[in-house]
Amino acid sequence: MQRLLIIGGNGIISWWVAKRALERGWQVTNINRGVSHERSVVDGIIELRGDADDPGSIRRAIAGHEFDVVVNFRAYRPEHVVADIETFAGTISQYVFLSSASAYQKPVAALPITESTPLRNPYWQYSRDKIAGEDLLTEAYRETGFPFTTVRPSHTYDGGNMPLIGGWTSLHRMLAGKPIVVHGDGTTWWTLTHSRDFAEAFVELLGNPHVIGSAIHITSDEHLTWNEIVRTFARLLNVEAQIVRVASDTIARELPEFGGRLLGDYSHSVWFDNAKIRRLVPGWVARTPFAEGAREIIDWYSTAERRKVDEKVDSAYDHLVARFG
Repeated sequence: MQRLLIIGGNGIISWWVAKRALERGWQVTNINRGVSHERSVVDGIIELRGDADDPGSIRRAIAGHEFDVVVNFRAYRPEHVVADIETFAGTISQYVFLSSASAYQKPVAALPITESTPLRNPYWQYSRDKIAGEDLLTEAYRETGFPFTTVRPSHTYDGGNMPLIGGWTSLHRMLAGKPIVVHGDGTTWWTLTHSRDFAEAFVELLGNPHVIGSAIHITSDEHLTWNEIVRTFARLLNVEAQIVRVASDTIARELPEFGGRLLGDYSHSVWFDNAKIRRLVPGWVARTPFAEGAREIIDWYSTAERRKVDEKVDSAYDHLVARFG
């Protein structure tokens, strides 16, 4: 039985990956801080405690354990990657780095996006940090043979990951008959991939020697405009979507904490060529249409404790609607 270590295995993508790997016969060990309780514990997964921001805690937690493959879902900054190279060099057959499709050049020069599309994002520090992590791994592979694989998810979601800014706030506004703010003219193309579909392809890359030293993205082939995304939610809620369209940079000034994501990702049309993952995982296809996934998101907010209105986002939307509605 092959042994898999997942760092941060209770997240939007990683919970599904851990579950799928277990189903596929892996011995799965999950190491995390033990502070997230949004998703149920999967029976059969070994749980360890450690913090990706504290490499020493990871090393202490795994002392005495051996693994064939390591996947880090919490490697957000270059120093995380450096620590992982130091920790796992010479002890594993594969290290999988979760990068991001937001690392692809913005603005995009040509569609569809392939794995050879250049990496450059001057708008979002998150993306630049992912690019830096990829660069470090490529250097380690060339110099020492460190066996990395990079996987670039695009907008991957499950019930607990609302694609509209503000989470429940946007659904609350729809139900209250208030307008929703959409960036730009709402016609840029977007790709949403359910984590369940992502995990099915991702797990088949684990332990595969043919993907060492390379990068692969895994996305749905369904492309929706942001107007369509909003209207999908409205239709499922049995309300009419009232959309107010506002320039992305104007929204970014009003809500600067979302500026990088808006200007470095959401405001650019994307769709992806998935030929590479299909060659590697014959027969795989993302089967969950967003209309089905959106229903899961709505169902996620069925409990009162999850229905939290972000007052800052709600107020900013009221201000933008008053100016541009």
